[in-house]
Amino acid sequence: MMKKTLIFCISAILTVFCYGQSNLTRGEELMMQNNPSGAVAFLERALAEEPSNVTAYLYLGIVYEQLNRPDDAIAIYRRVLPMAGNQSAIVANNLGNVYFRRGNNDLAEQFYSQAISTSAVFPNAYLGRANTRIKSGQLLSAVADYEQYLVLEPRSVQRPNIEQLINLIRSDIAAEEMRKIIAEEEARRLEEERAKLLESVSASLQSLSDSSQGLSAGSENIEHYDGEFELD
Repeated sequence: MMKKTLIFCISAILTVFCYGQSNLTRGEELMMQNNPSGAVAFLERALAEEPSNVTAYLYLGIVYEQLNRPDDAIAIYRRVLPMAGNQSAIVANNLGNVYFRRGNNDLAEQFYSQAISTSAVFPNAYLGRANTRIKSGQLLSAVADYEQYLVLEPRSVQRPNIEQLINLIRSDIAAEEMRKIIAEEEARRLEEERAKLLESVSASLQSLSDSSQGLSAGSENIEHYDGEFELD
């Protein structure tokens, strides 16, 4: 009797274990087959059965993204991030991606930076942060991130496009600097012209003032006749 009970317990444990594994495995297979609608239920069950499974969180977050459920993806990624361990960079990068697509550049950059601080050799985070910085106008910082991405991913299929973009950004920055220099020189020239005109006008006014004082001084020598005039 005891032997049968032990066999039953072991069988039950193995059934639960295999069921959980099959949910995760099946969910992964469907996800890889680009079938997020089919994968989501398996992954949700796998996570319910094993709430500390970081991989299940990651897969489920990806599936939520594919199903255009960004709020659910964010909730899943945020929940797993504190316990993600050596997968923290991936989770933080995925959060950055979701926020980037939602147009929240501040949070996107924050999580890309967190991914980089966790793993300085994580190329996708540099690429994501570079794209975010382009959108927020941080062009020089974006160039630095693009260059670091290319160092880490020298054979990236995006290399020609990224290098072209870097050259365009540098050209724009150089042109903007030239415009500033020209504008400053023009402002300086106008200021010098104004100063010269002011000096000329001041000198003319001083000359008129001196002339007026001369006339006034000459009038003091004119004799005044106080008598009466008689007409013949």
